[in-house]
Amino acid sequence: MSENRPDDSAPERRIHLPRDARLAHSAAARDSAPELPLDPDTDAVDLTTGRPLPVHLRPASLLLVAAGGTVGTLVRELIDLALPRPDGLPVSILLINVTGALLLGALLEGLARRGPDEGARRRVRLLVGTGVLGGYTTYSALAADSAKLLLVGDALLGLLYPLATLVLGAAASAVGIVLARRLVRGAGA
Repeated sequence: MSENRPDDSAPERRIHLPRDARLAHSAAARDSAPELPLDPDTDAVDLTTGRPLPVHLRPASLLLVAAGGTVGTLVRELIDLALPRPDGLPVSILLINVTGALLLGALLEGLARRGPDEGARRRVRLLVGTGVLGGYTTYSALAADSAKLLLVGDALLGLLYPLATLVLGAAASAVGIVLARRLVRGAGA
């Protein structure tokens, strides 16, 4: 062979560097890494690193979630106050969590079928999905109501209530996903 190339059958040569040298090398490689492009939704940058902020830490994202959460919590409270509790059973929280699961399944499936999670789709997901529906549905009330049922001596209902909420919520979410698929398909998207 007249060319000066390594033999493909030769074992791979490894250079063993001391631990401090390996750490310095990896830090230098990280520092010389190409800059990632800023997210098209925002130009929020971490002032300490100069890198784009993750979506969940961006002020605009936090404001969308907070505004939506305020609306969702208000709607949940109004529904909970308006519906009676027959024999102390928190039917309103069950209804809220199941309808919230249905709506969230439909929303997320509909958004996902329309394209990547960016721009207006991301803002809708944050405002309506994480914010409104996150504030509307409530695990804490489910847990508190279940504990109350157990503490008043209704063990069977105290166990069936959260189980029914989870099973019905999962089913409702699946129905929401199917409905969104049909709606998006019917809209030609």
